[in-house]
Amino acid sequence: MNYTQEEINSLNIELKDKTPIEIVKWALNSASKPVVTTNFRPYEAAILYACVEGDKNIPVIWCDSGYNTPNTYRHAEKVINQLDLNIKLYVPKQTSAHRDVVMGIPDIDNPLHKEFTKQVKLEPFQRAMEEHQPDVWFTNLRKGQTALRDSLDILSVSKDGVLKVSPFYHYSDSDLDVFLEKYQLPNETKYFDPTKVLGNRECGLHV
Repeated sequence: MNYTQEEINSLNIELKDKTPIEIVKWALNSASKPVVTTNFRPYEAAILYACVEGDKNIPVIWCDSGYNTPNTYRHAEKVINQLDLNIKLYVPKQTSAHRDVVMGIPDIDNPLHKEFTKQVKLEPFQRAMEEHQPDVWFTNLRKGQTALRDSLDILSVSKDGVLKVSPFYHYSDSDLDVFLEKYQLPNETKYFDPTKVLGNRECGLHV
């Protein structure tokens, strides 16, 4: 699925009036190796439901940092079972217990922060993408989350040339609350990302 930037701009205008499920199904029509990534943060059940509606066997890549809250792990199990997700689990090569002794959770100003982020997030994600070689990557990016995400849209292209599809890009939290209620989907807000420190900081996967 190779689109020029002009074509992507045109498609984004066209897709803006479609529902997230319609956007997913549109993208799947010409996808040969689609994936959806998740970390089971708040509102993730929405993107997972939309993707499973389009393809019940779509690989769901979960890069688990090992630092999730008990609430997040319980929420993940609930969503996995409710939607019968085809989970593909990727974890860091070193346990969080070992890393806690070696470096702990470095603050953003700590020189170790870059290495920490690489170990717990970037390396597992890169390993997952290399193994699956997707041509379409579904994400739950939304406008207003970070400065970088504000510069994107429903469709964008990753640095590796993968078509990135964010069906809920124009949805607010309130819109997502309505979506979750409509489809009787669970949510969980007690989420912790050890690499971000600040809530509006980009996680690194989309840079």
